[in-house]
Order: sequence, then C-alpha cells, then structure tokens
Amino acid sequence: MKPTLLVLAAGMGSRYGGLKQLDTLGPNGESIIDYSVYDAIQAGFEKVVFVIRQSFADQFKERFDPKLAGKIEVEYVYQELGNLPEGFSVPEGREKPWGTGHAMLMAKDAIKGPFAIINADDFYGREAYQTVVDFVENSKDDNEYGMVGYALDNTLSEHGTVSRGVCETDANDNLVNIIERTKIGYLDGKVVYWEDDKTTELTGKEPVSMNFWAFKNSFFKALEDGFLAFLKEKGTELKSEFYFNALVDKMIKADQASTKVLSSDAKWFGVTYQEDKPIVQQSLNSLIEKGVYPANLWE
Repeated sequence: MKPTLLVLAAGMGSRYGGLKQLDTLGPNGESIIDYSVYDAIQAGFEKVVFVIRQSFADQFKERFDPKLAGKIEVEYVYQELGNLPEGFSVPEGREKPWGTGHAMLMAKDAIKGPFAIINADDFYGREAYQTVVDFVENSKDDNEYGMVGYALDNTLSEHGTVSRGVCETDANDNLVNIIERTKIGYLDGKVVYWEDDKTTELTGKEPVSMNFWAFKNSFFKALEDGFLAFLKEKGTELKSEFYFNALVDKMIKADQASTKVLSSDAKWFGVTYQEDKPIVQQSLNSLIEKGVYPANLWE
C-alpha cells in the first residue's frame, strides 16, 4: 500500500502569534504545508490526514480542500483535550495538550496502511519524502520503523544556536539512541555544541531527528497501549505529555521494535517565531528560482 501523510497541525502558535500552519510564505500565498503535501504527492503518497482542532477546522478546509481536490485524498481529525479513552477525564485546570502521541492516535481510524508523520510548520525537502516512500516499499517487518536523519549542518541557523536530537546508530543504521543537544551552533566557522560552558566540535554530518518518521499501521496498537499506561501514571498532572518518539525509544530498548535511520541530503527549515518568516520566504524563493517548485504551486 502507498503511504499516508499525517500532518501534526493542532498547535495554536502561541510563540508565533497566530496559526503559523496557515501563514502565507510562498509567492502566491502558499504555506509550508502546501509544499509538504506537494512533495508528498510527487513522491507517491495517496492520502493526507490533518490533525487539527475543531476551532479552526473551517479555515483549514477552505484553504486546502479546493486546491487538493482530485490530487490526493484528504481527511481531517481533531485533537481535543476531552478525546480520551473510556474511564478517563481531563483533570480540572489542565489546558496543555496531551502531546504528539495523543495527536497521532486521533488518526487511528483514518489511516489503514503505512504512514509518515511530519510537523506542519517544518519544511522537509522533496528528497526526504522519496526516501520515506522507498523505505515503506522495501521494509517487510511490521516492527521496523523509519526516521529521516538530516545532516546536522543542513538544519542549523545563521542567527543563533538550536536544539537538536543527535542520533546514534549501529552498524546497520538502526537507531540506538537520540542525544538531546540543547545548544548547537557555529563558532569560528566550526559546528560545536555548548555544555557546561565547554564547547565540543562536531563534524556537521551527524544525523539528527527533525520529527519526520515512517510507521507501519501496527504502531497504532502500541500507541493505544502506551497512552493508557501514560494516563494511569500521569493523567492527573496538568502539564504532562505523551510523546510518540519517547514510546519508540522505549520499544527499541525493550527489543520490541527497530528504527532505521534514513539518510537524506535534504535541507530542513521551519518557523517558530515571526523572525523566522523572512528567512523561510527567501529559502522558498531560492528553490523556485532553481526550478524545484513552480512559482504558483497548484496551477
């Protein structure tokens, strides 16, 4: 089966000051999501599922339904605090979402085969989508997942340090561990990370996770079981979150699953703050000038 693209787009964009998922960044009002779905179609994805909130569903449908009609199947699912298994309720005073694992679970009934998951506000690059499709077509093990590993220097900013999950792999490119480096950047032309006021040089070619993963459909059962365990342990807390990548890490360490780190030369960029917007616009314009994308994406 051809894969489905699952787009995590339920965030409220508090740091950005609005719905950055829908902000216009391309020359004809395109958002980053437009480019992600365009790349997915070119790579052979057959469906896109948006995880959003009911409060801005109309905005999403008005934006994407007309342009995607006839190009790819589209479905919307909703992540709300009250969407919990029977027997559980939202603790009084909780406002924080339940996390990426909960968001994924909202799509359980909308996805029938293998799927890939991305963030709505991250640009991943055409090559990465093709890499994921190739993995899905060739991987026969239901308990083997994939994660696109970006070369570290393809994810850095010229405007300050970044936090990245640096991947450790075995001889077969299977993920062993992800080390969170909270301060990586350039120093005197070299890539380094800071820790306890000390700097350590990196090559810049280390694979890092930017939350572009590929899963078999069986992962939804692991998510359900994991979310139930999470709710029993931390469901009364006001800020605890259930992350799908933490579940994958737990499964790897228990020999219940493996994750292939899929090497990609793609360039990543994204928007977190308003200050990121002109940089993203410049990057998209450069790709259009090189002929990677048409000036009007959906004409």
